[in-house]
Amino acid sequence: MDMQVNVRFIDNLEQAKAEIRAIGSDTAGIGLMAPKGVHRVLKISGVNPKQANIIKQEMLSKGGEAAITRGAVDHSVETTDVLLMATLKQYRAFIDKLKMQPFGLAKLAASISEALDNLEGRKVRVLNCRGKELEIGRRTLVMGILNATPDSFSDGGRFTEPAAALEQAHRMVEDGADIIDLGGVSTRPGYSEISSEISIEEELSRVLPVLERLVQEITVPISIDTWRAGVAQEALAAGAHIINDQWALRGDPELAGVVARYQAPIMLMHNGQDSNYRDMMAEIAGFLRQSIEIARQAGIPREHIIIDPGIGFAKTYEQNLEVLRRLKELTVLGCPILLGTSRKSVIGNTLHLPVNERVEGTGATVALGIACGADIVRVHDVKEMVRVARMADAIVRGGAGEG
Repeated sequence: MDMQVNVRFIDNLEQAKAEIRAIGSDTAGIGLMAPKGVHRVLKISGVNPKQANIIKQEMLSKGGEAAITRGAVDHSVETTDVLLMATLKQYRAFIDKLKMQPFGLAKLAASISEALDNLEGRKVRVLNCRGKELEIGRRTLVMGILNATPDSFSDGGRFTEPAAALEQAHRMVEDGADIIDLGGVSTRPGYSEISSEISIEEELSRVLPVLERLVQEITVPISIDTWRAGVAQEALAAGAHIINDQWALRGDPELAGVVARYQAPIMLMHNGQDSNYRDMMAEIAGFLRQSIEIARQAGIPREHIIIDPGIGFAKTYEQNLEVLRRLKELTVLGCPILLGTSRKSVIGNTLHLPVNERVEGTGATVALGIACGADIVRVHDVKEMVRVARMADAIVRGGAGEG
């Protein structure tokens, strides 16, 4: 038989170990070789020339590479980005040396180590939703959208009456929804300002009558889509389980404290006032990282935090596609990822279809989103997207979609 050359794409340490084990190597050899089989590229921003030169020197000494701007060598620039390129084995040795360096580099070493840990594949974890538990990571969870609003871009006015909303919620649960996301204010894609079009009283009048019926009859956790602390307070007191904040704790400074007091999970979505970015994915990650810190400072544990890249918010059509293409980069934050693309304009602009004809486009974004790291998908068409998610899970998670 002629010798053949094939390729293996290895995403994490466990995959590397499995490939080496399949060759027949002994256990000790697997442990030594596997870290050489995983290559990572990390980008660090805001590095001063003194730090950059030490980083480059230490990484080169371990056999890796560090790209810095030319001006960092002669200190003619104030800061530089650094692109690190190395195997896990090289990173380990590099981190050990960096821990011993001055100028804040020991702290950077800890951040690099944390980032590398977060990239080691999906972690199965249990999310305690105020007594109701959700297992995240074993399969993709499906969040069904329930709009108690007269002006939602997709189904405005259909479920404003509690009876109609309850019937729709039951239907979504029967179709496989793991979470019901109830909202009382329209958050139209493309709208990037904190909405105060309706009062807190009006938002509560839309949400609470529906919520009171849902918590009595619906078995899955109920999420409330709001950025207002006053609404969250009343909703959690009435039995809601999760808060879904489209402003990632930037819209109301009191919201984090409310969520912490009720020990509820929170979903933090990237948003902004415009779509002007220098390095979009880095800035989205930075925004979410800051919101995670706000949450933790308020007493919300990290295991209660879910992040959302905010498709359709503070992003152009091309930027939305780029976020979807590069979604996997957000796994560096170490939090489950919620993806909300259902029927949005990025699909309409691609396929030139109205809102009610975007199910196939939504399915494509759901499947590719799962492949790129999404753990929860927020959708209107629950039955169809549960099927898409199960098929995607069977491929991406190795049969986890069965059953």
